[in-house]
Amino acid sequence: MGEKGARQSDQAAETAQGLVDDLLSLGEVTSKKMFGGFGIFESGLMFALVDSEGSAFLRLGASNEDRYQDRHVKMPYGRVPAQILTDDQQLLAWADEALQAARAAKKK
Repeated sequence: MGEKGARQSDQAAETAQGLVDDLLSLGEVTSKKMFGGFGIFESGLMFALVDSEGSAFLRLGASNEDRYQDRHVKMPYGRVPAQILTDDQQLLAWADEALQAARAAKKK
């Protein structure tokens, strides 16, 4: 989520809380501090993350990976564009696809 030893920024905490608030309609959405950032979970399954600088990423899968141009270096997550973060309907749709990708990956 962040570089080893990276300190969590106020922006990271704000972004994580914003995602939790915006995505509650998906189910039991929570966040947990992890590696200088946050993991975003639905019923215990991580489907999004926030890095130590406050950038949001969603889980990649076969159905959604083509839309992400900026990917996390070490994990199968794509950076959420700013225009998606500010559009509640699109964010919810993208997050739902990410949750489905996380569920599919767990089944493997």
